[in-house]
Amino acid sequence: MKRVLTRRQYLAGTAAGLALAALPRLAFGEPAPAKPRERIKIGQLGVGHNHGAVKMEALRKLKDDFEVVGVVEPDPKWRKKREKEKAYKDLPWMTEEELFAVKGLKAVAVETDVPDLTAAALRCVKSGFHVHVDKPGDESLKAFSALLDEAGRRKLAVQMAYMFRGNPAMQFCFKAVREGLLGRVYSIDAEMSRYQSLEYLQWLSQFRGGNFYIFSCHLIDLIVTMLGEPQRVTPFMRQTYPERKAVDSGVAVLEYPGTLVTVRSAALEVEGEKRRHLVISGDKGTIEIRPLEEPATVLKLTLKEERKPYKKGTQTVDFPKMGGRYDDQLIEFARVVRGEIPNPYSLEHERLVQKCVLLASGVALDG
Repeated sequence: MKRVLTRRQYLAGTAAGLALAALPRLAFGEPAPAKPRERIKIGQLGVGHNHGAVKMEALRKLKDDFEVVGVVEPDPKWRKKREKEKAYKDLPWMTEEELFAVKGLKAVAVETDVPDLTAAALRCVKSGFHVHVDKPGDESLKAFSALLDEAGRRKLAVQMAYMFRGNPAMQFCFKAVREGLLGRVYSIDAEMSRYQSLEYLQWLSQFRGGNFYIFSCHLIDLIVTMLGEPQRVTPFMRQTYPERKAVDSGVAVLEYPGTLVTVRSAALEVEGEKRRHLVISGDKGTIEIRPLEEPATVLKLTLKEERKPYKKGTQTVDFPKMGGRYDDQLIEFARVVRGEIPNPYSLEHERLVQKCVLLASGVALDG
């Protein structure tokens, strides 16, 4: 049996007791506001992040919500490498000072190379702008906390670019765990691996958590959203090729009362994207998502007993096709900036996620 949910049905609720209102969630499909929406003036700071170009494509596509004013990249190496990408065609290239001086600028998408993300975002916040910041946060929890604290003082939004937050299948998981569809959850197993080039492995060597730090942060964000702060985090980081000086694979165990979570990531798995997965097991049922995104998000739900509209046994639940990987999240960001909704993910949530990411990556906390 395959159960397909329309967007309207998904919003209305999928099973007894599964209340969407309890979740941090972009309410897609809501009626448009009576008055015309304010288009948020936004610029992009940096092009060094691997997601920077696709983020810009999404911002330019969402014309009802954003007005892109330009892009900044002070590093000639990064600009030469990426300025001819389609995402940046016909956009003005600016200095940081010129971007910050744009009249009516409300927000900045921070897409620098990973080591520079937090410092760049802090400059934006200190200049009075809301920020969408690519991930992960920072290897220094103290530095990342300084960003969050400054944003809190100025009442500015910090949205971390954890793309799975906008995925309807992940929202289903949040509801299932919080509202007891699966009973008592005793196990979560998650993996996000791929095969990386030697060049990328060399780039990873600058991070103490290597590949695990860069990729498993997405999974840890989901786990913290579902279960909160773990009692204990135990990392197991490995260098398959020590001469490359990069942590290329790892496993972390997150312990909760009654629940054991394992998170894996490797940079050596051939076609690993096909086997990225999330499995949530409880004493009344199990959810399995495999693969996490491509070619489409497919969720298998197995229940011990019928829970209308779901039957006893195994069934597949399909979800509305997403407009793009980042669309829902960026629309949510626009709504937060306009003051239509509070930020569904608090600054304290972002702080906790980063703390857990560092602990799981074997990085000692500095504050």
